[in-house]
Amino acid sequence: MSTYHPLSEAQAIEYARHIPNLFQPGSDLTSHEIGDGNLNLVFRISETATGKSIILKQALPYAKVVGESWPLTLDRARIESEALLIEEGLNPDLVPHVYAYDADLALTVMEDLSDHIIMRRGLIERNQYPLFAEHIGRFLANTLFFTSDLGKNQQEKKIQQGRFINPELCKITEDLIFDDPYRDAETNNIEAHIRDAAEQLWADSELHFEVAILRNKFLTSAQALLHGDLHTGSIFIKPDSTKVIDPEFAYYGPMGFDIGAVLANLLLNFAAQEGWSKDVESRASYRAYLLQTVKDVWTHFETNFRALWNEHGVDRVFQTPGYQNYFLANLLQDSVGFAGAKMVRRIVGLAHVADIDKIEDAVARERAQRLALAIGTSFIRTNRQVKSIDELIAIATQESAAERGFVL
Repeated sequence: MSTYHPLSEAQAIEYARHIPNLFQPGSDLTSHEIGDGNLNLVFRISETATGKSIILKQALPYAKVVGESWPLTLDRARIESEALLIEEGLNPDLVPHVYAYDADLALTVMEDLSDHIIMRRGLIERNQYPLFAEHIGRFLANTLFFTSDLGKNQQEKKIQQGRFINPELCKITEDLIFDDPYRDAETNNIEAHIRDAAEQLWADSELHFEVAILRNKFLTSAQALLHGDLHTGSIFIKPDSTKVIDPEFAYYGPMGFDIGAVLANLLLNFAAQEGWSKDVESRASYRAYLLQTVKDVWTHFETNFRALWNEHGVDRVFQTPGYQNYFLANLLQDSVGFAGAKMVRRIVGLAHVADIDKIEDAVARERAQRLALAIGTSFIRTNRQVKSIDELIAIATQESAAERGFVL
């Protein structure tokens, strides 16, 4: 019989008290439930005398955004814990340390990152993070390469893939990113002032064709172990540190999905500068920073990925001259397409982003929404023709100029 039950704060404290080698026996502990996501309870447990703290993250059997009518598997807690351990092994400085995992309670105990902030908040505050592109580029390269057929024993990869079969959370992605935004779905969340743009999405069969190609890749291309939800709300950050969190959507899928998620969320904030920048000059300056970061993320990823391939590639046939260039060219195109799908979903789908939704000025918010849709749909339409990251930058620049009627 399962012993699962959602923890109260008092129960979280008692659980933490019995974790070996963390807190002094009998010490005063406090708990704060700090979860702001849709799927979990998150407790910060602190020791009063020392200030030492940890995080207890417990999966809920339903999505908080909907309620118990949307049940979810608790096995996602195991998937998240195992994904974090793999990611930590490959990137020890870029993920929180996992102290323990309790399968009965669907509970993961991990490092507290209270000295960081969620990156989405940092971007809304218009902070700049000079090391982020190198950090996330390295995280993506290491994780995607060493869990793929390029860098992992191919039989061991098949076995590992079986541990990350994640049908329920993949189903969320399949619906919310690759289906619902392109029809009048009950789950969509569309502000009245952009209803016309949503209806254009629903009627655009050429766009649907490109989305179908992307959806098929998500369903069938088991290239590497993905984080599966790598947006700026899943990254803790400070100027000298980046930590990737929350890989409960982890599964074996197309590499470009994770890369595209990072690029999409930088560009959602790019669109959101309609509301967060106070004047033309500050908007242009921060957008230039974001576009440079987009370019640097891809550049750092590609440089690291090629170096890993050259030094650690496990497959003789994949060393055939020209194949590496072919693979990276296709991966860039996939990344652009998935970035577009991610952007569209965040404007008309179920779950939006604070970057745009928290813009109080309705006129500025609408400009941001329409710009994000314009960039996203352009990415989807053109992804199979993109040859360089500079083309992605050019699309974002051109769409922002068209939206306002003047140059960025």
